[in-house]
Amino acid sequence: MPTALITGITGQDGAYLAQLLLDKGYEVVGMMRRSASSDVVGERLRWLGVLDRVRLIEGNLIDLSSLLRILHDVKPDEVYNLAAQSFVATSWQQPLLTGSVTGLGAANVLEALRLVRPQARFYQASSSEMYGRVQAPRQSETTPFYPRSPYAVAKLYAHWMTINYRESFGLHASSGILFNHESPLRGIEFVTRKVTDAVARIKLGLARELPLGNLDAQRDWGHARDYVRAMWLMLQQDAPGDYVVATGRAVSIREMVRIAFACVGLEADDFVRLRQDLLRPAEVDFLEGDATKARTQLGWAPTVTLEDMLAEMVEADLARHRARMG
Repeated sequence: MPTALITGITGQDGAYLAQLLLDKGYEVVGMMRRSASSDVVGERLRWLGVLDRVRLIEGNLIDLSSLLRILHDVKPDEVYNLAAQSFVATSWQQPLLTGSVTGLGAANVLEALRLVRPQARFYQASSSEMYGRVQAPRQSETTPFYPRSPYAVAKLYAHWMTINYRESFGLHASSGILFNHESPLRGIEFVTRKVTDAVARIKLGLARELPLGNLDAQRDWGHARDYVRAMWLMLQQDAPGDYVVATGRAVSIREMVRIAFACVGLEADDFVRLRQDLLRPAEVDFLEGDATKARTQLGWAPTVTLEDMLAEMVEADLARHRARMG
């Protein structure tokens, strides 16, 4: 039975990845940081029905000693680094924390692997936000990066450190440059979940409007369940590498909102309110991924459409709010 260590296991991607690996016969160990709200941090794993099947262990990306201890004790065959300060908007308010956790944290994991478990295969969660002010109509593994937020800069540092450790020390270290991927497990602060939660509350009479910032930004949205499958496929290859994971279809936030409201038979224009204070200091206007390499080398392809994903998210939020209403 292979053993996988997942940092950030209590997040959206960590939960879906844990479910996938358990179904494939892995022993799954999840690293989680100490939290005062430890009684609720496993909610996503519980929602998927896998909380009692994973082993949770305390550690922190910015504490190298904890990483060394965990790798020594767990002896994983595969390590997936999904932990990060992952909310772009927060990165402007907490740029140093974002750099420490999202950037240097990945370097700590790589260094710990080099010292304790160099034979393990490593996955780094890179991000399409690294492209920023895009330098090509569709972004591939060879498109130059132009990060536009502290989060994107930190992710770029982690991305290049992964390449550096692969080339310098021979680690089987791969990066997935994942474009936006969502699900009912997405945090409420992210725009897709903010939208589907508002749609549910408006439909149930619990809210009257949905405040949003830039409606013209376009994103390439897929389902997290599809994208964690690509992570696993990367670590099954004989040679490590970097892969864009995307659907190849960009849709504006305005259109995404329209689709979500249509799930409950409502018109978005009746409820959306524009707010200047929700605009980013520097916007990423357009992201559309070219996942040709992942399709040809990994045999990966998305299976869930944007429309089906939003319908699933709206339905889940309706169920959550109905349960609270009694």
